Amino acid sequence: MKGIKKSLTEEYLYLDFSHQIEGCMFPLHTSVTLFLLSYCDCKIFKVCLVPTEKGADISLKNVVPQDVEVQIISRQELPPIVQNCCLPAVVEKPDNFCRAGLAVVLRHIIQKSYEADPSKKEILELLGFKKTCLKACAEVSQWTRLCELTIPLAIENFLRESSDQHPTIPAEILQLERKLSEPVRVHNDDKLRRQKLKQQKAAGVGPSLAKEKTKSKVPREETSEELDSSSESLELKVAFSKLTVQEEPATTNREPSHIRKAKASDLPPLEHVFAEGLYFTLADIVLLPCIHHFLVIICKKLSEKLIEFPLLAAWYQRIQEVPRVKTAASQCGIQFLHLPELLATSNEQDSNLHEVPGVEEQSDASFIGGPRPTMTKLMEKGIEVMFSPHPCPTWTLDWNSLPAAVSPKEGKMSSDRALRKQQQLNNLVYVVTNQAKPGDRIVDFCSGGGHVGIVLAHMLPSCQVTLIENKELSLIRAKKRSDELGLSNIWFIQANMEYFTGMFNIGVALHACGVATDMVIEHCIKTRASFVTCPCCYGFIQNTSKFNFPKSEQFKKTLSYKEHMILCRFADQTAVQLPPQRRLVGKQCMCLVDLDRARAAEERGYSVQVISMEPESCSPKNNMIVGVPI
Repeated sequence: MKGIKKSLTEEYLYLDFSHQIEGCMFPLHTSVTLFLLSYCDCKIFKVCLVPTEKGADISLKNVVPQDVEVQIISRQELPPIVQNCCLPAVVEKPDNFCRAGLAVVLRHIIQKSYEADPSKKEILELLGFKKTCLKACAEVSQWTRLCELTIPLAIENFLRESSDQHPTIPAEILQLERKLSEPVRVHNDDKLRRQKLKQQKAAGVGPSLAKEKTKSKVPREETSEELDSSSESLELKVAFSKLTVQEEPATTNREPSHIRKAKASDLPPLEHVFAEGLYFTLADIVLLPCIHHFLVIICKKLSEKLIEFPLLAAWYQRIQEVPRVKTAASQCGIQFLHLPELLATSNEQDSNLHEVPGVEEQSDASFIGGPRPTMTKLMEKGIEVMFSPHPCPTWTLDWNSLPAAVSPKEGKMSSDRALRKQQQLNNLVYVVTNQAKPGDRIVDFCSGGGHVGIVLAHMLPSCQVTLIENKELSLIRAKKRSDELGLSNIWFIQANMEYFTGMFNIGVALHACGVATDMVIEHCIKTRASFVTCPCCYGFIQNTSKFNFPKSEQFKKTLSYKEHMILCRFADQTAVQLPPQRRLVGKQCMCLVDLDRARAAEERGYSVQVISMEPESCSPKNNMIVGVPI
């Protein structure tokens, strides 16, 4: 690629290509990534397009930024680590550190663009106030899931259906319209709402953003008096002043008494300017190519439906006024539409976006709170707290003979905590090393700093070990330790575990939080791999888009969702500071929750044991679930 400086960490960006429609490259994840590259004017990646079908007709004219040199390669030519991941993916040479999945890759592009030119502070601002925009994984964050997965997929399906006379409006678009109607929360919320109240008092009731003209100019800098008296909404001024001068407009004089003393409940809500609130972020970058292609079809075939999306249409018009957006869009084949002015409908907005899918609050007249009635109910059905015997309770690694970088003491933790971590590792390593065969692939899910994976890679040099972790800094620390040891049988993948698609023989997870343990077990079952997991954060377990609790048929026949959640909440009460009897009940609840997980895996052809780690003092969360396919 032109302009790239040769360095030891040359990075390659791999993008899927399936087809093109009216100048747009699909899948939409690829269009979104190319749009961000153009917006950031980023030339530091070698970009490789990977056709999903042989002989695909690829025309790069007007869909790829001119300064970006693109290479077309087959799937077989991908580095082995990338062949195990969903695209988009970024790989650092020498091909053992990969970032995969849309949100992770886009955040990395932003970071690298800013590092290449720190004067471009507006690029870093795309990550939001605390640099957390789309950082939470899709399984945990409904918003990340909507932006990263469900809206792009829904729009792709909508475009496929658009050959029909009346394609169905995706539910995800309706969900986004509702999201845009919700009050905005920002870090200086109270201050801005008081400014808005002052503005409204000065001019009567101020205008709603929903009723603003859909085309708005980037405002010039104005005095505080102009800000207060202007008929333009405060939200627009705050948003665009940040884009143009990097400072929010603020009044220098003290607010009048009636403004300062107004109750928080009496302050007017802030309205959306952009997708996440007042500020232009990565979420807007992701949504723009998706919403553009949705609106193209709406205007062509369902123009009467446009009135149902006044907030989305206003957002679409407003985003065009952000500096460099039009230029970046035109380089990627996006020709903006001119929409008619729309007013918000007065229908009540249904704000179900933040509800967790699958959670049903069932009214149960016979429900009694607390863990004991629930445990008694299970006992009456023959389900009791029962642990399998530990296969070798006194076994331990000879930590003193191992290289220093293998030990968790090399991480940033106290000596007491490092000792407990060593004890936890003794348990997992014993089970895994007794199962592993030469040539096996072992995956350390939710690997954190690599405490489990690095020990396994050192102890099993004939096995390939892969660390999968969503947090970049943790994985970078793990790689540093691995480099010190000179390990050649280890991969590092920064991604949500659902973006890892490779085959493997054993899956391991030490203290995977809440439903992450269930995600690990599910991933292993789908691959028919053995699993060794140590659960954590039982109190965070809840129904999700993928899991419903209880999981096993045996437990479902006995407990309601609410009763199972009682077990989960009390399973978290095992801290050493708690009274012994309370900790005992917590340990029993932990066992029952994990027995449900074990029974569910047994129903799918696994032999499963729930084992208590030795010594039990190694962690308050000291259960191991060990499963082997039959």
